[in-house]
Amino acid sequence: MSQDNPGAADPFAGLPGHPMMWILIGSELLVFGAGLVALSGARIFDPAGFAAAQNHLDRVSGLLNVLVLVTSGLFAALAVEAARRGADTMTRAHLAVAGLFGLVFLAFKGIEYAHDLAAGLTIESGTFFTLYYLITGFHALHVVLGLIILAIVAKWPTLANVETGAAFWHMVDLVWLLVFPVVYLVR
Repeated sequence: MSQDNPGAADPFAGLPGHPMMWILIGSELLVFGAGLVALSGARIFDPAGFAAAQNHLDRVSGLLNVLVLVTSGLFAALAVEAARRGADTMTRAHLAVAGLFGLVFLAFKGIEYAHDLAAGLTIESGTFFTLYYLITGFHALHVVLGLIILAIVAKWPTLANVETGAAFWHMVDLVWLLVFPVVYLVR
């Protein structure tokens, strides 16, 4: 219930973590959604060009990154459970493992980018690669931000902090689960 209006329901009451994180998550999902809609819309006008460009992507690396981030998300969830038990050491350990998998994601993405760039595939290599680099690069920046958030949360692992950090991290996971098929697989 809101203190200003005791009869009003709090729309964030059932969500874990800080309500402002959920506003951020909602806005970020809208931004990523717009990027994926733009890519899908552009594909309609050049399906053969997009299919040819997609053939240069490393689908195995993209799929490995799905597995890496889902595993990372598992450890973020385990950190929340440990925080609920008041087990700060286990909470920090699970956050560290989640962060480690986040670093693995960035390493795989960096290797993939290096391979793409070595093949002459830059942000200026056509609409597909412009959108590919913008969407996946923006996602990689969110992984970096998520790693910073996880590190801060590990320093002060209250339940509210861990739930807030894990919520952001799960958003990063969810976005990649949407980016991977739309960018790498859909023809």
